[in-house]
Amino acid sequence: MPKETIFSKIINGEADADVVYRDERATAFRDIGPQAPTHILIVPNKPIPTINDVSEEDEADLGHLFTVAAKLARDEGIAEDGYRLIVNCNEHGGQIVFHLHMHLLGGHPMGRMVSKPRE
Repeated sequence: MPKETIFSKIINGEADADVVYRDERATAFRDIGPQAPTHILIVPNKPIPTINDVSEEDEADLGHLFTVAAKLARDEGIAEDGYRLIVNCNEHGGQIVFHLHMHLLGGHPMGRMVSKPRE
């Protein structure tokens, strides 16, 4: 069983969050340190630590995250102008909470996707 995280506690109602969407497969809530005017985390309710831990049985649930993201982008009024979806994996990928999650960011131009590598 994966280690319990703050996201597991939010999903189970054991920790406070500004939840904007919830169903049997996913939960979405506003990031506490937003990097854009709209910054929502979309989390599968099933705890999956990283992308490296995804299996074929997770495909439907993870595909559902994209459906939820599109709905939330429309609800937030950012769908037409555009938005960014990010999934980080492990330390070098910038993952902090080890419960797979998607960042929905929008509300202003997002700029370059990544900066040039350090030399």
